[in-house]
Parts: sequence; C-alpha cells; structure tokens
Amino acid sequence: MSESLPVATIRTQVTVPLRFPDGYTTTARLFTFDGLIDGREHLAFALGDTVAAERGGDVPLVRPHSECLTGDVFGSQRCDCGPQLREAVQRIADVGGYLLYLRQEGRGIGLYAKLDAYALQDAGLDTFEANVALGHAEDERDYTVAAQMLAALGVGPIAVLSNNPEKTEQLGRLGITVTEQVPTGVFLSPANADYLAAKASRAARAADLPFVR
Repeated sequence: MSESLPVATIRTQVTVPLRFPDGYTTTARLFTFDGLIDGREHLAFALGDTVAAERGGDVPLVRPHSECLTGDVFGSQRCDCGPQLREAVQRIADVGGYLLYLRQEGRGIGLYAKLDAYALQDAGLDTFEANVALGHAEDERDYTVAAQMLAALGVGPIAVLSNNPEKTEQLGRLGITVTEQVPTGVFLSPANADYLAAKASRAARAADLPFVR
C-alpha cells in the first residue's frame, strides 16, 4: 500500500547551462518547489528531452542524488559522489529524465556531523558505524520529498538510476511506479576503497566491486 503524499507545487522553473570540470556541457531546466515536507531547498534538474522519451514509450530515467558538498563540489576522493553525479547528468541527458538533488548531506545527518564521522572513520570505524557512534541511524535519508517532486512535475512511471535498493523501495511505498533499477558505475580508487566496501557489504548495494570486506 502506498503512503499518502502531501502535495507540493512547482515554485520556479529556470534554464541553466551546465559545464563540468572535464569539459562536458549540457542544459538543464531547474525546478524549485513549495510544500516539500521537510522545508529544505531541494532541486529537480530536467535533462534531455523528457517529453520525447515519454511519447516514445520510454520512462524517464531518474537519479535521486543526495547532496555531498565535499565530493560534488570539491572533488573529495573519500567517496564516489562526485563521479556518480557527473555520470548521472550525462546518462540522463542522453535519454531524458530528472536528477533530483536532495539536501541530505552525510546520509541525512548534516555536513558537520558527516565530518565528525570522517574523524571516526580515520580511527577505524566504517561509514555506517561512525554514524551510529554519533547517535544517528546508519542512514537517515527519507525520499518522501523525491516522491513529492516527481508528483509535482507530473512524472509517471520511472526508471531509477542507483545501486541502492532502498531508494527504489521507498519510492515504491510512496506511490511511485518504478519499472527498473538501473545500476550506476563503480568509481573505485585507493582513497574510497573502504567506503565502497562498506556500502557493498552493509547496505545491500548492487555494485560489482572487486572485493567485499
């Protein structure tokens, strides 16, 4: 049974040209919203020809992407967030769909707490253990706002671009029809190997990692 969603509405729509450090460029339509349940400033990026995709019988590709200031903006090597964001924008632009940029830093615990968790990781805890040691749940992200945004945009069935089945499961409970979960790439480096291993072993990610610790 799906959960009843509070109604959100589109507040503003603007067109923004995007350029990434590697030179990739595209154009997005950015949407802001009124009525999102947590009151935060989440964004939807419409990429590619979403209308043509739906008319052609395809469902839009949607990436719910949680904000990561250190990875998305400053290129931190401790996670794979920046490369996943870059990959998602191009893959969605190629087929038509939406990137939902969700203000849920540090799996929902906030930026300062995430950096506190980094310190605990340096002392030997993994990313999930560190959140719990700080008094948080392993993952506090809630995708209700993502479902609200999709409803406000009038989006029907979607394919979810993610290795995290929890995103698909939450959206399904919230009344969003997900036809497929499309895996993202695996962006492994020496700096994020422990982080990716923790995600693979502790969070049921569908990632093809060359190791599981």
